[in-house]
Amino acid sequence: MPSTLKQFKARAFARPGVKKAYDELADEFAFVDEVLRARAEAGLTQAELAARVGTTQSAIARLESAHTKHSPSIATLQRYANALGCRVEIRLVSRKGRRTARSSRPAARAALRRSASSSAR
Repeated sequence: MPSTLKQFKARAFARPGVKKAYDELADEFAFVDEVLRARAEAGLTQAELAARVGTTQSAIARLESAHTKHSPSIATLQRYANALGCRVEIRLVSRKGRRTARSSRPAARAALRRSASSSAR
């Protein structure tokens, strides 16, 4: 009987240290998921994206890998994002769960835009 991912994770997380190591990599995996999703939505292969960025397919593969020893520069991430019609957004988020004034600004701006557009009708 084949094992499901859910069953595999349950067995793995029962081992000491596995859950902690998994949680420590959560941000990296979330980043990789976002990068892969953006490329998929753009309908591009790694080779096609590499041509747009001006790099090699292997460099794109490294950027999209969670197991890289090299962290890409912000400039590299910007070129990658631009080639996909996206932009890079970097934020510092408190681990304590408190919202900072900076992190609440986009929501406030969106609320102002909604307010302005509804009052213009």
